Amino acid sequence: MPESTAKLIDGKIYAERLRADVAIQVAELKANHGIQPGLAVVLVGDDPASQIYVRSKGEHSLAAGMHSVTHRLPEDTTQDQLLALVEDLNRDPLIHGILVQLPLPKHLDERAVLAILNPEKDVDGLTMISAGRLASGLPGLYPCTPMGCLILLRETLGDLSGKRAVVVGRSMLVGRPVAQLLLQADCTVTIAHSRTADLPAVCREADILVAAVGRPRMIKADWIKPGAAVIDVGINRVPFDDPIKAAEGRTKVVGDVDFKSASQVAGSITPVPGGVGLMTVAVLLQNTVTAAKRQAGLEA
Repeated sequence: MPESTAKLIDGKIYAERLRADVAIQVAELKANHGIQPGLAVVLVGDDPASQIYVRSKGEHSLAAGMHSVTHRLPEDTTQDQLLALVEDLNRDPLIHGILVQLPLPKHLDERAVLAILNPEKDVDGLTMISAGRLASGLPGLYPCTPMGCLILLRETLGDLSGKRAVVVGRSMLVGRPVAQLLLQADCTVTIAHSRTADLPAVCREADILVAAVGRPRMIKADWIKPGAAVIDVGINRVPFDDPIKAAEGRTKVVGDVDFKSASQVAGSITPVPGGVGLMTVAVLLQNTVTAAKRQAGLEA
């Protein structure tokens, strides 16, 4: 296969830049106002992927000079115990941002947890208040992964106004908020999904294609308009292509886009891993600093 012609959108570069900016803001808040932004992460159970994410969030928040607390609860935590912890964190003046790591174990009700979470501390942007502010175009704490996507697009393309954007996936976590953010950036936006008629043809209309559908390598090269910007949000674990490694049970992480072939057509593309995922934690830190400023009356 010929070499990739697409520009690689390196999430590491932009995530490092954002984290460095967050560290400066944290230092200024401490020096000028005596405020240390505080992030509390709540993890229930021992899901391996969630353990990795939570550890990363804790390490990066401490590296930025923030106050960081991780609450690791056993798998059999009751709904009442979890709600009581969230209420305590709502009241804690040292905690400016609260993130409850999803998904929760099956016996716990995520909606009930989000319903009592203080929207001013909702740094993952998942409460109804946060969703409503985003949909209304009002300032707020927006979901981290969608914001990471928008930052990468702006850094790569500059002004997004007038561009045709297609978002494949309609989840509340990524697909819908990404579409809202692209609308705010004056794109013409289509939300596509598994029931969309002639999905490849819809994707080929896109100057900006965001894949957030959770199906490994679903989007092929011939789905992509030549020169389009492709943002791959997918994180899927699949067996190695090498049959020997696959037989050993070894796996690797791939996105929702068939990266090798798509790179021959796209103008720019995010790798998986190394793309959007790295931005998610950086935006979480920025949201926590923003929340701290707002709670102190320092930012409208």
